[in-house]
Amino acid sequence: MEHLWSPWRNRHVTRSSDNGDSVFTDIAERQTDEEDLVLYRGRTAFVLLNLYPYNNGHLLVVPYRKVSHWSDLTPDEQLEMTQLMGDSMQWLSRALHPDGFNVGMNIGPGAGAGIPGHIHMHIVPRWTADTNFMPVTAHTKVLPESLQDTWRKLRAVAGQPG
Repeated sequence: MEHLWSPWRNRHVTRSSDNGDSVFTDIAERQTDEEDLVLYRGRTAFVLLNLYPYNNGHLLVVPYRKVSHWSDLTPDEQLEMTQLMGDSMQWLSRALHPDGFNVGMNIGPGAGAGIPGHIHMHIVPRWTADTNFMPVTAHTKVLPESLQDTWRKLRAVAGQPG
């Protein structure tokens, strides 16, 4: 398999604030939702489009507080993240009409966590006729829509106008 190098991603993935927080903490503090692709802000967690998606509409549910493991979250944070996972699937269903979802978390570097110090949940919409063959046969990922267009569609159904 050939590799597609994207060294520009490294700046984003490894970036930390002056105070040592994660990129997610920076996004939470900035309050620039359209620029940062934030769809919804809850009391203890928020939802945003993944800047490096597996599929169109790939959402992340992130606690405001930087913790590395599910057990480090308070019961309120766990509950809100779980509720936002359900809300996210409803928003994706209304805006993009997927046939299914992959939902999960990569906890720790050994599990493939791209930002291991700040836990987050992935909600990936899937379509029966999507282009899963492309990474296998052409080593290419196809996204049929810009992140900004997807953000506008999801923001419209997430209850917070753009």
